[in-house]
Amino acid sequence: MEAMQPVPFRNWFLDRVEDDHTAILFEDQSWSYREAVQAGAERAAFMLAGRGAGPLHVGVLLENVPEFWFWLAAAALSGGVVVGINPTRRGAELARDIQHTDCQWIVTEQKHRELLEGMELEAPILEIDGDAYASVLAPFAGAPVPDVDVAPDDCMLLIFTSGTSGSPKAVICSQRKVSLSAQNVARIARLDRQTVSYVAMPMFHSNCLFMGWGPAIVAGGTTVLRRRFSASSALPDIRRYGCNYFSYVGKPLSYILAQPERPDDADNPLTLVFGNEAADLDIERFSKRFDVPVLDAYGSTEGGAVVSRVAGMPKGSLGRGAPELKILDPETGQECPPAVLDAQGRLRNAEEAIGELVNTAGVALFEGYYRNDEANEKRTRHGWYWTGDLAYRDADGFIYFAGRDFEWLRVDGENFSAAPIERILARYPGVVLAAVYAVPDEGVGDQVMAALEMRDPGAFDPDAFDAFLAEQADLGTKWTPRYVRISLALPVTQTSKVQKRQLRSERWECEDPVWFRSAKADGLRRLEPGDREALRAAFAARGRESLLV
Repeated sequence: MEAMQPVPFRNWFLDRVEDDHTAILFEDQSWSYREAVQAGAERAAFMLAGRGAGPLHVGVLLENVPEFWFWLAAAALSGGVVVGINPTRRGAELARDIQHTDCQWIVTEQKHRELLEGMELEAPILEIDGDAYASVLAPFAGAPVPDVDVAPDDCMLLIFTSGTSGSPKAVICSQRKVSLSAQNVARIARLDRQTVSYVAMPMFHSNCLFMGWGPAIVAGGTTVLRRRFSASSALPDIRRYGCNYFSYVGKPLSYILAQPERPDDADNPLTLVFGNEAADLDIERFSKRFDVPVLDAYGSTEGGAVVSRVAGMPKGSLGRGAPELKILDPETGQECPPAVLDAQGRLRNAEEAIGELVNTAGVALFEGYYRNDEANEKRTRHGWYWTGDLAYRDADGFIYFAGRDFEWLRVDGENFSAAPIERILARYPGVVLAAVYAVPDEGVGDQVMAALEMRDPGAFDPDAFDAFLAEQADLGTKWTPRYVRISLALPVTQTSKVQKRQLRSERWECEDPVWFRSAKADGLRRLEPGDREALRAAFAARGRESLLV
């Protein structure tokens, strides 16, 4: 592929105006690029004709349906903005997302309409499966691509961060950022006209747009839309449509691997799977089981820092970054010393070695959060991009993820992060997802709590689990979970990221069964209602009951 071009993403649609190659496959329907770009042009004309005062923003509250593709095209062609609205948000939080981003219209479908009931929204609601939708668009049938000036720096998308630890922030994504990101992925993944991209990650999220939807358009390939990700349907879909490329974020590989094995698993058309945040063990298992390379990279919606996987990298590491990507103490701004690892791979100097991953070369593709000066200042201190992610670097320069900036635990005076423990727990047979987080101790500091999503929760054996922990040479002495929550389905975002904020707030007072240790050296036993009462009394006796609110 040629050198990347910092052009507006609009240009890629202009190149496809008369292209009869298949652009979209959805269920039993298909659209050529000529047809799909025309649909985008008609919606662009609607936006320009009906705009009111303020920014040209349209909120899209849809699953992965062709209309989402059309409205993304409309924003690119008109110089407007799509605001990706997360359907898992509810009530006041959802209303806040819409109002904060100044949406002039909300495009949705009847199945989501109830989410908007009772909200005092000024924006008209367009239901794509409603009787009035076709008549609203009818005056713009056959409209040409709008003759408007669109600059590379013009905003095209507002994408909310996942909000797993706090309120989501709307990330500004310019036409240039979308264009460069899509070109970069298309180059790395070697996508071309024969690419058939399986798009099952939600289209309101950057992973889908920057690694699935956008690169397919840049390459002139075909996009297969799936309303929502389904682990049981992924391989049948991929075979049905001949998908040779699949992008993911979070834990989809874990969910697919949890499906029963079949002798023909490796008989599929995939040539590359590309994404972020998969566990090392899952990458290895998936690649072997389905006979396809898996490329997993570190990245974020903000686009401020990149870590690349390289040949020969140690297990558990993210890879290497540019020399300007440093690990700094967030308090002092000084670079953290290299990690000291023992023979079992345990980190011996966590308090000194773990810091925040920072791009000291600048802010890269980060263009700010919409109407959030405080968050912008925090993210770009000293003109650098502070990722908010914890990491450490070994003596050979390999970087290891150590959790988010809210994933520190302090047990018996020792600080450590959740990510290394999660990597260990993911090895336990039957585990689909493992999440580790801090819960308060009755006296001081934290205790370790683990939530395990199991293929068969009823088969969990606490004695076998403790025996497994005892065999893990790389399990730190303070890392053994005091509380273990067993679940059939952990709370996750639509991008399959575990909602640790919810897990931490529920602690051991949840509907799922929880096992715990009365004392550090004890084995696990089932937590009963009387134990919960005793724990509350212990917190109250030490004046710490407020931590259980």
